[in-house]
Amino acid sequence: MGTLNSNNNAQILPKFNPLDPEQFRNQAHQMTYPVLSQVEPGYLRTQLPQNAPNRPESFESIMKDVQNHIVPGMTHWLSPNFFAFFPATVSSAAFLGEMLCNCFNSVGFNWLAELEMIVMDWLANMLKLPKTFMFSGTGGGVLQITTSEAILCTLIAARDRKIENLGLDYIRKFVIYGSDQTHSMYTKACKVAGIFPCNIRAVPTSIESDFALSPAEFDIWFHVDAAYGGSAGKCPEFRQYLYGIERANSLSLSPHKWLLSYLDCCCMWVREPNVLVKALSTNPEYLRNKRSEYDSVFKSLRLWFVMRSYGVANLQSHIRSDVLFDAVVPRCFSLVCFRFSPNKEHELGYTEFLNKKLLDSVNSTGRIYMTHNIGATFTEDRHVISTWKLIKETTNALLRESVF
Repeated sequence: MGTLNSNNNAQILPKFNPLDPEQFRNQAHQMTYPVLSQVEPGYLRTQLPQNAPNRPESFESIMKDVQNHIVPGMTHWLSPNFFAFFPATVSSAAFLGEMLCNCFNSVGFNWLAELEMIVMDWLANMLKLPKTFMFSGTGGGVLQITTSEAILCTLIAARDRKIENLGLDYIRKFVIYGSDQTHSMYTKACKVAGIFPCNIRAVPTSIESDFALSPAEFDIWFHVDAAYGGSAGKCPEFRQYLYGIERANSLSLSPHKWLLSYLDCCCMWVREPNVLVKALSTNPEYLRNKRSEYDSVFKSLRLWFVMRSYGVANLQSHIRSDVLFDAVVPRCFSLVCFRFSPNKEHELGYTEFLNKKLLDSVNSTGRIYMTHNIGATFTEDRHVISTWKLIKETTNALLRESVF
């Protein structure tokens, strides 16, 4: 067994502190990465072995590769300088709820879980949805993974309801109508549901009507996709954006986009739950027991944590804090649209080329990542100001290079 060196001439070391807050802060600030990944597709294959290891590797070795090879290839959605796509929200309450979900590792066979029903009604009440969408009324809701899944489920329910009335032979005649502003996953969901591509129609909308659609007086299934903006409906001053929702058959919104929940979490409400259940549920013998009827707690748990930990008042405050920014052109919530147009006489196609060049140049710096300006959970005024400064600096640099 070794002994301590008692040599009095040994070097006297400063007091050892294994967890120095100031040192940690300084070192943590040095661990910064570009917001947008700066590597090219396929780079990881040159960094990692072709086959999985035959023997176990140490945790330290794995984390070293995460640090050196995985993280640099990531686009950092939680960065306050991330202004692309939609905000990937985060909160300590959602993190703890996620921990419990993973610890329980619950396999929920039945969507009619008690906690899920309670959480869906809580959120419906916050949004002032009609009772026809609540379990406490005549409707109900279910937590899905994403909006794409929610739209696919409603399409299948609407399709099967028509098949029951008209017969399977009519499926080739079924037509799906959607706003021309609808996300591309609408077309994909239609194809998965068996709708012929020629029967997927886009209905023109205009800025004069705020791009709104009014359901015709026909026996159609009308779904509202409120993935991002729907969460704002819990603030009285933004409830107007959900006016007319009582005319819809279903509604979906994603708490992971603005309600401080982790991915993936999409809430979907329907007026006729029996139609959805009939289209999608199965009832094998091994599921016919009381235990499995109340076992699906994982997704609802994280949202339950968020609601209980912060309360309605703080969740409303979070929404309001995100929409205080102003813009030169009208904006909706924190969605900001602007363009660079140095010469009004340029054709539209050339102006689009200029803006793409500017956008690529800004994103290539790695300091921010921008597609359409929404912002992340940690985005503050200083990040927006810094971003605008970078945009102007990049524009001036491109002008000096005579790019335009």
